[in-house]
Amino acid sequence: MQLIKPYGDTLNDGAVQLSFTLPVANGAKAIEAAIQYTKKLGFTEAEVVNAHPLSDDFTFFVVYGKTPLAIDYDKIVVEEIEKPMDFYGVNSYIKEHIQRKIAVIGACTGTDAHTVGIDAILNMKGWEQHYGLERYPMIDAFNLGAQILNEDLIRLAVEKNADAILVSQVVTQKDVHINNLTNFIELLEADGLRSQFIVLAGGPRISNKLALELGFDAGFGRGTYPEHVGSFIAKKMVEKMMR
Repeated sequence: MQLIKPYGDTLNDGAVQLSFTLPVANGAKAIEAAIQYTKKLGFTEAEVVNAHPLSDDFTFFVVYGKTPLAIDYDKIVVEEIEKPMDFYGVNSYIKEHIQRKIAVIGACTGTDAHTVGIDAILNMKGWEQHYGLERYPMIDAFNLGAQILNEDLIRLAVEKNADAILVSQVVTQKDVHINNLTNFIELLEADGLRSQFIVLAGGPRISNKLALELGFDAGFGRGTYPEHVGSFIAKKMVEKMMR
Protein backbone atom coordinates (compact mmCIF):
# COMPACT_ATOMS: atom_id res chain seq x y z
CA MET A 1 0.00 0.00 0.00
CA GLN A 2 1.31 3.43 -0.98
CA LEU A 3 -0.77 6.14 0.69
CA ILE A 4 -0.26 9.60 -0.77
CA LYS A 5 -1.60 13.07 0.06
CA PRO A 6 -1.15 16.50 -1.47
CA TYR A 7 1.59 18.61 0.04
CA GLY A 8 2.71 22.22 0.01
CA ASP A 9 5.58 22.87 2.43
CA THR A 10 5.99 19.45 4.02
CA LEU A 11 5.47 15.99 2.53
CA ASN A 12 1.95 14.70 3.28
CA ASP A 13 0.80 17.93 4.93
CA GLY A 14 -2.40 17.70 2.84
CA ALA A 15 -2.13 21.28 1.54
CA VAL A 16 -4.50 22.06 -1.35
CA GLN A 17 -5.27 25.19 -3.35
CA LEU A 18 -8.91 25.65 -4.33
CA SER A 19 -10.51 28.21 -6.60
CA PHE A 20 -14.23 28.87 -6.98
CA THR A 21 -16.82 31.59 -7.45
CA LEU A 22 -19.65 32.43 -5.05
CA PRO A 23 -22.71 34.51 -6.04
CA VAL A 24 -22.08 37.20 -3.43
CA ALA A 25 -20.56 40.68 -3.33
CA ASN A 26 -16.93 40.87 -2.28
CA GLY A 27 -16.30 41.77 1.36
CA ALA A 28 -15.62 40.40 4.83
CA LYS A 29 -18.84 38.37 4.89
CA ALA A 30 -18.07 36.87 1.49
CA ILE A 31 -14.58 35.88 2.63
CA GLU A 32 -15.98 34.19 5.74
CA ALA A 33 -18.52 32.36 3.54
CA ALA A 34 -15.68 31.06 1.36
CA ILE A 35 -13.81 29.84 4.45
CA GLN A 36 -16.85 28.08 5.88
CA TYR A 37 -17.69 26.51 2.54
CA THR A 38 -14.15 25.17 2.21
CA LYS A 39 -14.39 23.64 5.67
CA LYS A 40 -17.72 22.02 4.75
CA LEU A 41 -15.85 20.27 1.94
CA GLY A 42 -13.73 18.58 4.62
CA PHE A 43 -10.70 20.86 4.55
CA THR A 44 -9.09 22.35 7.66
CA GLU A 45 -7.03 25.50 8.22
CA ALA A 46 -8.88 27.25 5.39
CA GLU A 47 -7.43 30.61 4.39
CA VAL A 48 -8.59 32.95 1.63
CA VAL A 49 -5.49 34.23 -0.19
CA ASN A 50 -7.34 36.04 -2.97
CA ALA A 51 -10.85 37.45 -3.30
CA HIS A 52 -11.56 39.18 -6.59
CA PRO A 53 -14.92 40.75 -7.52
CA LEU A 54 -16.16 39.55 -10.89
CA SER A 55 -19.17 41.88 -10.71
CA ASP A 56 -21.30 43.51 -8.03
CA ASP A 57 -22.80 40.15 -7.07
CA PHE A 58 -20.08 37.58 -7.80
CA THR A 59 -16.67 37.01 -6.21
CA PHE A 60 -13.85 34.70 -7.24
CA PHE A 61 -11.82 33.11 -4.44
CA VAL A 62 -8.51 31.33 -4.11
CA VAL A 63 -8.38 29.39 -0.86
CA TYR A 64 -5.68 27.32 0.82
CA GLY A 65 -6.76 24.39 2.97
CA LYS A 66 -5.56 21.06 4.25
CA THR A 67 -7.13 17.66 3.82
CA PRO A 68 -6.77 14.63 6.11
CA LEU A 69 -7.61 12.27 3.25
CA ALA A 70 -5.06 10.06 1.53
CA ILE A 71 -5.32 7.70 -1.43
CA ASP A 72 -3.71 4.32 -2.06
CA TYR A 73 -1.64 4.94 -5.18
CA ASP A 74 -1.07 1.21 -5.70
CA LYS A 75 -4.78 0.75 -6.40
CA ILE A 76 -4.90 3.31 -9.21
CA VAL A 77 -5.50 1.61 -12.57
CA VAL A 78 -5.58 3.47 -15.88
CA GLU A 79 -5.21 2.53 -19.52
CA GLU A 80 -2.13 4.46 -20.61
CA ILE A 81 -1.19 5.18 -24.19
CA GLU A 82 2.21 3.80 -25.16
CA LYS A 83 5.24 6.05 -25.41
CA PRO A 84 5.21 7.55 -28.93
CA MET A 85 7.71 7.20 -31.71
CA ASP A 86 9.28 10.40 -33.02
CA PHE A 87 8.60 12.03 -36.40
CA TYR A 88 11.08 9.79 -38.22
CA GLY A 89 10.01 6.68 -36.36
CA VAL A 90 6.34 7.16 -37.26
CA ASN A 91 7.11 7.55 -40.96
CA SER A 92 9.47 4.57 -41.01
CA TYR A 93 6.93 2.43 -39.14
CA ILE A 94 4.17 3.28 -41.63
CA LYS A 95 6.43 2.63 -44.61
CA GLU A 96 7.58 -0.72 -43.26
CA HIS A 97 4.38 -2.12 -41.76
CA ILE A 98 1.53 -0.48 -43.70
CA GLN A 99 3.40 0.16 -46.95
CA ARG A 100 1.23 3.04 -48.07
CA LYS A 101 0.29 6.52 -46.97
CA ILE A 102 -2.41 6.71 -44.31
CA ALA A 103 -5.19 9.31 -44.40
CA VAL A 104 -6.18 11.28 -41.33
CA ILE A 105 -9.03 13.78 -41.19
CA GLY A 106 -9.88 16.03 -38.28
CA ALA A 107 -12.09 18.87 -37.15
CA CYS A 108 -13.47 20.70 -34.17
CA THR A 109 -17.11 19.70 -34.44
CA GLY A 110 -20.40 21.09 -33.25
CA THR A 111 -20.68 24.76 -32.26
CA ASP A 112 -17.13 24.80 -30.86
CA ALA A 113 -15.15 27.46 -32.75
CA HIS A 114 -11.68 26.77 -31.35
CA THR A 115 -9.05 25.43 -33.75
CA VAL A 116 -5.95 25.67 -31.56
CA GLY A 117 -6.03 21.95 -30.68
CA ILE A 118 -6.71 20.48 -34.08
CA ASP A 119 -4.22 22.92 -35.67
CA ALA A 120 -1.49 21.89 -33.22
CA ILE A 121 -1.86 18.25 -34.27
CA LEU A 122 -2.57 18.54 -38.00
CA ASN A 123 -1.10 21.77 -39.35
CA MET A 124 2.33 21.41 -40.95
CA LYS A 125 4.04 23.75 -38.47
CA GLY A 126 2.62 21.87 -35.45
CA TRP A 127 3.61 23.46 -32.16
CA GLU A 128 6.56 23.68 -29.78
CA GLN A 129 8.86 22.44 -32.57
CA HIS A 130 6.85 19.25 -33.07
CA TYR A 131 5.84 18.92 -36.73
CA GLY A 132 2.11 18.52 -37.45
CA LEU A 133 0.83 15.49 -39.33
CA GLU A 134 0.57 17.47 -42.59
CA ARG A 135 4.38 17.42 -42.69
CA TYR A 136 4.65 13.63 -42.31
CA PRO A 137 5.61 12.14 -45.72
CA MET A 138 3.62 8.97 -45.00
CA ILE A 139 0.43 10.74 -43.83
CA ASP A 140 -2.19 12.61 -45.84
CA ALA A 141 -3.75 14.95 -43.27
CA PHE A 142 -6.94 16.97 -43.81
CA ASN A 143 -7.80 19.73 -41.35
CA LEU A 144 -11.40 20.89 -41.72
CA GLY A 145 -11.20 23.57 -39.04
CA ALA A 146 -13.99 24.40 -36.59
CA GLN A 147 -17.77 24.34 -36.33
CA ILE A 148 -18.04 21.28 -38.55
CA LEU A 149 -21.14 19.15 -38.20
CA ASN A 150 -20.51 15.57 -37.08
CA GLU A 151 -22.46 14.41 -40.12
CA ASP A 152 -20.22 16.38 -42.48
CA LEU A 153 -17.02 15.11 -40.87
CA ILE A 154 -18.19 11.52 -41.30
CA ARG A 155 -19.28 12.13 -44.89
CA LEU A 156 -15.92 13.67 -45.82
CA ALA A 157 -14.05 10.87 -44.04
CA VAL A 158 -15.84 8.39 -46.27
CA GLU A 159 -15.21 10.48 -49.40
CA LYS A 160 -11.49 10.77 -48.67
CA ASN A 161 -11.22 7.11 -47.65
CA ALA A 162 -9.73 8.16 -44.31
CA ASP A 163 -8.11 5.67 -41.98
CA ALA A 164 -8.55 7.81 -38.88
CA ILE A 165 -10.83 10.61 -37.70
CA LEU A 166 -9.84 13.18 -35.10
CA VAL A 167 -12.55 15.07 -33.21
CA SER A 168 -11.39 18.07 -31.21
CA GLN A 169 -13.44 19.60 -28.39
CA VAL A 170 -12.37 22.65 -26.41
CA VAL A 171 -15.62 24.04 -25.00
CA THR A 172 -16.86 21.85 -22.14
CA GLN A 173 -19.45 23.97 -20.32
CA LYS A 174 -22.43 21.91 -19.17
CA ASP A 175 -20.75 18.82 -20.68
CA VAL A 176 -21.55 19.95 -24.22
CA HIS A 177 -18.42 18.07 -25.39
CA ILE A 178 -19.72 14.77 -24.01
CA ASN A 179 -23.05 15.19 -25.80
CA ASN A 180 -21.32 16.04 -29.06
CA LEU A 181 -18.79 13.20 -28.85
CA THR A 182 -21.55 10.73 -27.99
CA ASN A 183 -23.54 11.93 -30.98
CA PHE A 184 -20.53 11.42 -33.24
CA ILE A 185 -20.14 7.77 -32.22
CA GLU A 186 -23.87 7.16 -32.48
CA LEU A 187 -23.89 8.51 -36.05
CA LEU A 188 -20.97 6.27 -37.01
CA GLU A 189 -22.69 3.23 -35.52
CA ALA A 190 -26.01 4.06 -37.15
CA ASP A 191 -24.30 4.16 -40.55
CA GLY A 192 -22.41 0.93 -39.87
CA LEU A 193 -19.09 2.77 -40.14
CA ARG A 194 -17.64 2.52 -36.65
CA SER A 195 -15.29 -0.36 -37.47
CA GLN A 196 -14.10 1.34 -40.66
CA PHE A 197 -12.21 4.11 -38.87
CA ILE A 198 -9.84 4.67 -35.99
CA VAL A 199 -11.59 7.46 -34.08
CA LEU A 200 -9.80 9.73 -31.64
CA ALA A 201 -11.03 12.51 -29.37
CA GLY A 202 -8.86 15.37 -28.22
CA GLY A 203 -9.02 18.51 -26.12
CA PRO A 204 -7.74 20.08 -22.90
CA ARG A 205 -10.31 18.23 -20.79
CA ILE A 206 -10.37 14.99 -22.76
CA SER A 207 -8.77 11.99 -21.08
CA ASN A 208 -8.07 8.58 -22.55
CA LYS A 209 -10.45 7.10 -19.97
CA LEU A 210 -13.31 9.40 -20.98
CA ALA A 211 -12.75 8.78 -24.69
CA LEU A 212 -12.81 5.00 -24.23
CA GLU A 213 -16.01 5.25 -22.20
CA LEU A 214 -17.65 7.21 -25.02
CA GLY A 215 -16.67 4.64 -27.65
CA PHE A 216 -13.52 6.19 -29.14
CA ASP A 217 -10.28 4.30 -29.67
CA ALA A 218 -8.27 6.79 -27.62
CA GLY A 219 -8.33 10.25 -26.09
CA PHE A 220 -5.60 12.87 -26.05
CA GLY A 221 -5.52 15.78 -23.62
CA ARG A 222 -3.03 18.38 -22.46
CA GLY A 223 0.58 17.78 -23.42
CA THR A 224 -0.27 15.91 -26.62
CA TYR A 225 2.03 16.31 -29.61
CA PRO A 226 1.45 15.18 -33.22
CA GLU A 227 3.76 12.19 -32.79
CA HIS A 228 1.52 10.87 -29.98
CA VAL A 229 -1.41 10.81 -32.37
CA GLY A 230 0.57 9.57 -35.36
CA SER A 231 2.15 6.75 -33.36
CA PHE A 232 -1.18 5.57 -32.00
CA ILE A 233 -2.90 5.59 -35.39
CA ALA A 234 -0.08 3.70 -37.11
CA LYS A 235 0.14 1.00 -34.43
CA LYS A 236 -3.64 0.69 -34.24
CA MET A 237 -3.84 0.20 -38.00
CA VAL A 238 -1.25 -2.59 -37.85
CA GLU A 239 -3.18 -4.18 -34.98
CA LYS A 240 -6.37 -4.12 -37.09
CA MET A 241 -4.52 -5.59 -40.08
CA MET A 242 -3.34 -8.53 -37.98
CA ARG A 243 -6.81 -9.53 -36.76
